[in-house]
Amino acid sequence: MLHSWHEVAATGLGRLRGTVDEGGAGWSSVFRVLVVAATQLELGRIHGVETLVCGIGPVEAALATSRALRDSSYDGVLNVGIAGARHLDPGSIVIGEEAIYSDLAGIASALPAVVRAQPDEGLLQLARSRLSGAFALPIATSAGVGGGHASADVEAMEGFGVLRAAAAAGVPALELRAISNRFDDARADWRIDEALAVLAAAVRSLLEAGDA
Repeated sequence: MLHSWHEVAATGLGRLRGTVDEGGAGWSSVFRVLVVAATQLELGRIHGVETLVCGIGPVEAALATSRALRDSSYDGVLNVGIAGARHLDPGSIVIGEEAIYSDLAGIASALPAVVRAQPDEGLLQLARSRLSGAFALPIATSAGVGGGHASADVEAMEGFGVLRAAAAAGVPALELRAISNRFDDARADWRIDEALAVLAAAVRSLLEAGDA
């Protein structure tokens, strides 16, 4: 890696990467970032960066991310997608301060289970500096909708798997989510299109060239 993400956060992407054109050249020839999401729908508005559809749930996410990091060399991994929240409004952006594997959280005190995964501190710092309106919070990972409600105020399905796979490969990683619904919203009321638009804008803000 040419620079650490701590240096990127402190110095500004523009000084380290150069410029980004509409086709996604420029910085991507210096830093290689893999953006991972469960579905193509969540990646459909994200351009100019390498992407991976990992499948739904923590197991598929870990397997697909591990394969990708085994086969190619990356400077960072960004796990993105929609999420539910207890109180946050749909359209809010959440930066994952940690990923909590809620499916195992209930047995963690009795058995040596790993239930928490930490993001790279440099990427976390960079996200905080570039996404000023975002909330930095723990995000629960659960294989089932609703399974993470007891573990955190934000719930998704892949973050823990992606972060654990990246950590095993020694690659910095971060989870970034857009809220599509509150926990008690009916599925028909989920604001997925709005969340996907906000998510794509946040990814651009995080990865595009320019000083933080």
